Amino acid sequence: MPRLTLSLLMCGLILSGCAQQQVVAVPERQATVQTDAGEAATATGGQPAATQPEASLPAVPLTDDLLFQFLVSEIAGQRGMLDLAKEGYLDLARKTRDPRIVRRAVEIALYNRDQEAALELSRLWVELEPDSSRALHTLVVMLVSQGQVEAAAPFLEKMLEGPAAASGFMQLPPLFSKSRDTAAVYKLVQALAQKHPQLAEARYALAHAALQAGFGDDAVEALKQADRLKPGWEPAALLRAQLIAKSSRPEALAFLQAFLAQHPEAQDVRLAYARLLVAGNQFDAAHQQFVRLADELPNSSEIAMAAGLLSLQMGKLDDAETYLSRTLALGQEDGGVAHYYLGQIAEERKDYELAASRYRSITGGEYLLSSRTRLAAMLARQGKLDEARAVLGQITPANDAQKVQLIQAEADLLREAKDYAAVFALLDAALKERPEHTDLLYDHAMAAEKLNKLGVMEQDLRKVIKLKPDYAHAYNALGYTLAEKTDRLPEAAELLDKAISLAPEDPFILDSMGWLQYRKGNLDQARAFLERAWRLRQDPEIAAHLGEVLWMKGSREEASRLWQSALQTHPGNEILIEILKKFGP
Repeated sequence: MPRLTLSLLMCGLILSGCAQQQVVAVPERQATVQTDAGEAATATGGQPAATQPEASLPAVPLTDDLLFQFLVSEIAGQRGMLDLAKEGYLDLARKTRDPRIVRRAVEIALYNRDQEAALELSRLWVELEPDSSRALHTLVVMLVSQGQVEAAAPFLEKMLEGPAAASGFMQLPPLFSKSRDTAAVYKLVQALAQKHPQLAEARYALAHAALQAGFGDDAVEALKQADRLKPGWEPAALLRAQLIAKSSRPEALAFLQAFLAQHPEAQDVRLAYARLLVAGNQFDAAHQQFVRLADELPNSSEIAMAAGLLSLQMGKLDDAETYLSRTLALGQEDGGVAHYYLGQIAEERKDYELAASRYRSITGGEYLLSSRTRLAAMLARQGKLDEARAVLGQITPANDAQKVQLIQAEADLLREAKDYAAVFALLDAALKERPEHTDLLYDHAMAAEKLNKLGVMEQDLRKVIKLKPDYAHAYNALGYTLAEKTDRLPEAAELLDKAISLAPEDPFILDSMGWLQYRKGNLDQARAFLERAWRLRQDPEIAAHLGEVLWMKGSREEASRLWQSALQTHPGNEILIEILKKFGP
């Protein structure tokens, strides 16, 4: 065999494309480093092996043994035999001290999650290529992941030399995010940052380390320094807003608003501001921000989607259609979200043909079931009950939860058609397969009440309460029924007291308690509960109950105005029509 060098063999393999066949191959400029927790850290930079200066490589004679070991290790890597590949490359790295072999050995050790070997090889790699940022970063990741924070210090200092310092500091927060010795990390980052007093990125890294160590005030001060060094820099502003929001959302909103007043071009901050407004249910203000962002970033499908959904929330159908259509035009794979809400817009406009087309265009994904149940409900309202049920029948549920959703959706269709016997039969059959499903039991109880099967209703609801003791509406439904249809008022009071303790601001539970007080003859208490319920929700049944109490207290004109106002909002409501018949025009 000719006396070749290992360097020639390596170059030949790279040029021939042999490395492209590696099962464990890692992209040249992005090595994935596995920490103890199995999380990935990314080391970037470095010089490709094919361009490594020849003079700096060891002239290792390619013996038969080395060639055989190299080929066996490489083939083992190709075939996923990582233990064999790791052992082979580890031995080759020690024998040859060739940085390309060492780098390859590091990659395989990391894929094999051999932390000890990876650390040894990373040290060797830095020794052989001391100026390689990739080698330095890999060694630092390995040291930090094994809790050797102080040992990483000199290598971090080298990483932060020269023009790469700013980007180097920005890599520190994710690098130290899983470190357990937060105090040591904070001390180290303080020392590193002191050597770069004019670098905003150093203050940003320091703020992260301070936060991890529990020094919130120090973190805020570091972020203020970052803003002074680099006014308008968004990463520092975003982290500062996040810190403020932990204790006060209004203060965080005020901070972001002031920042945007000075730096209106800060789109990432504007996006954070808009999202925080949504979290605070300030939909009108959030809508304004997302619309502005959508105009500034017309190619962002995420922003267009948010602007569209908020426009729909605000009842601005034209704007909603514009932005949701843009989402589709940008090719966003959204699981049917845009089509679903575009269907709702068409339905709102009473363009039922277009709505049906949009609902049917969803053929998979998380919105398939929602789109079909919405389509079925729309058809049922048009008097096409059989067609609506057929739409639901065509869906193949992916699991039992979806099967239950379909049963409940069909029960809703039948309930809207006032076919309570069919609702009861459907749910009765479903409960035979799932006798302890609390939602089905509750729906079954409500259907039983409509058929005046009060014994069945009580049995179902008491079973729900036993299975789910915090189910407030089960207590409420049973308590209201006992108050309305029996003389078991003490039992009703006990149940409704429990319901209110579980959900003190629920308007329907307050309505039930008000009605119980009315049945007991406590008109003042009844009025107080019912007025509180009405303030929370203008529901026609609450209006009927409150009006009756007002009438019985002598406030007949006030009662009549309340009923008539509620009837205008809910025309055709049976409860309001009955109450008006009961007490005259």
